[in-house]
Amino acid sequence: MGLFFLGWFIVLAKGLLTPLLLAFFISIMLMPLYRFFRQYKLPDALAIFVSILAMAIVFGLIIWFFSAQIGNLISDFPIIQKNVTNHLNALSAWIEAHSPFSTTEQLDFIKEQSNKLLGFTGTILSGAAGSVTSLVILLGLLPIYIFLIMFYKNLLLRFVFFWFPQEQHGRVEETLREMQVIIKSYLFGLLIQVSYMTVLLGGLLLIIGIKHALLIGLIFAFLNLIPYVGALLGNIIGVLLTLASSSELWPVFAVLGTITFVQFLDNNILMPRIVGSKVKLNALATIVGVIVGGEIAGVAGMFLSLPIIAVLKVVFDRTEQFRQWGVLFGDERPERSPMEVPPLRTKDKRVKKKLEEQNKIEPPHEK
Repeated sequence: MGLFFLGWFIVLAKGLLTPLLLAFFISIMLMPLYRFFRQYKLPDALAIFVSILAMAIVFGLIIWFFSAQIGNLISDFPIIQKNVTNHLNALSAWIEAHSPFSTTEQLDFIKEQSNKLLGFTGTILSGAAGSVTSLVILLGLLPIYIFLIMFYKNLLLRFVFFWFPQEQHGRVEETLREMQVIIKSYLFGLLIQVSYMTVLLGGLLLIIGIKHALLIGLIFAFLNLIPYVGALLGNIIGVLLTLASSSELWPVFAVLGTITFVQFLDNNILMPRIVGSKVKLNALATIVGVIVGGEIAGVAGMFLSLPIIAVLKVVFDRTEQFRQWGVLFGDERPERSPMEVPPLRTKDKRVKKKLEEQNKIEPPHEK
């Protein structure tokens, strides 16, 4: 019942919770910059304002770069239209040669589907208008929330400690510090990942001679932040952009091969060294978390799902009542079944430590 009402509350309050959670994570990421300005005796409010301004400039540059690449894509629209027509004609000829459907039947089918699509245009446009309105409200509230969370951080921490008896304050402090380490390492890792994925993938595609290479690299880098689902969407969009920009098929295979190579470097060499192995989440919890986050809050929920699950795991691992949920989210996979080895059924700390060593998991710690 508790889980049901909690889920119901989150769905009803997603308009409030999504910007608050985004602001909370960004505030933790801005804390090193805030402390840097405080070292130079800047007033508290001014140090927070300058930190937010620096973040706004960085995001403004990203939006400007993306807009410039979109502008280049729009300027090539006549060539794209010609290439798409050629590809569709070739596809139509192939279908006619290998199936009983003639060109006339294919055109009738396309016309029928187009009429159905136009029937949903009003709904799609109204939904898009609502999304744009929500985005404008989010962008307006986000800097205000970030400023207030950073300004009242000590008050919020005092509020947290008030919920626990004094003998548990040491464990609460340890949990809060580890949450800060997890969030900072994860978010800074994502920023670095977006940067090198854009440069590496876009640069390689540019060298090969793919049109709109930097745009493909930037889109894939941001979509890759969504676990599993984002990489698939990035591949599809990269292929579609390449098909639309080229009259040949070899660039499609070049794009897919380059994306595969860059993903291999990212997953096995670059990302593990950048983010490290502070907290490992199993693939099942990750995929379910991404889907649930998407159902609750759309794209923003998909982006937020992983850091939220990581934070919850840190909290669950340090509470007796919810430690089983920490086990469910984690990657401490026993080699043998608990049906055969009774110690694996318990919450023993020595067993947990042995499983972490077996799975090469480094517990988070404050440096």
